[in-house]
Amino acid sequence: MEIGRQDEYAWFESAFYTLTGIDLSRYKRQQMERRLTTLRDKRGFATFADYLSACRSDPALLAELLDRMTINVSEFFRNRVRWDMLRSELWPEIARPGRSVRAWSAACSTGQEPYTLAFLLASRLPLDEFSILATDIDESALTVARQGAYPATDLASIPDEMRGPLLEVRDGRGQVAPALRARIEFRRHNLLADPFARDFDVIVCRNVLIYFTDDAKEQVYRKFATALRPGGILFVGSTEQIFHAETYGLVQRQPFFYQRLQ
Repeated sequence: MEIGRQDEYAWFESAFYTLTGIDLSRYKRQQMERRLTTLRDKRGFATFADYLSACRSDPALLAELLDRMTINVSEFFRNRVRWDMLRSELWPEIARPGRSVRAWSAACSTGQEPYTLAFLLASRLPLDEFSILATDIDESALTVARQGAYPATDLASIPDEMRGPLLEVRDGRGQVAPALRARIEFRRHNLLADPFARDFDVIVCRNVLIYFTDDAKEQVYRKFATALRPGGILFVGSTEQIFHAETYGLVQRQPFFYQRLQ
């Protein structure tokens, strides 16, 4: 099939959507095209048509492509001051008497963020009084997350008082305890296409929406607001300030924290 060079990436977006159900047109084109072109060239393909044809027959090549288009960068207690804010100043808005806390870590990558949330919640609540849904579009990242095992050097940012029996470090590796892992359900989810669950007390989605188009971001913000319980908190990344939050039924409580209106 002959594809004009000028339209090649647009063709690739359409063909990739047919193959995977992921709509690349909802991502900022310049950033995504540059990232995927670099990977394509690295693998020795001259065109996106040849590259995608190879991906169709090689699951490992397709998995690598999916990993590259999802930005799998994560760490425990990233931007620690934000987590301290959530724990100290917004806690009364999250932990309400008489019911369990329900949280969602969206675009959770390899799991550091939902485990951070779990350590924080476990420092305040019995394990059976909270649950976390952790989702990502990349199944290979979720496989890592479900294992809950990380190099010991990656765990240095977890406060000592939150570790206890919930984290075992041995021979240069750290393992999150089964009891804490059991509080997290890891599930594949496409923020731009799949339905959102509801009735969350807190949703954490950080450093992901910056890669979406403005229209896609607006769609996701509205769906996040609907997914929160009244009074629930949305926690976004340090480059993701929501302008005119009231248009989504949200109000800013602190920088990067937004509360659903009653």
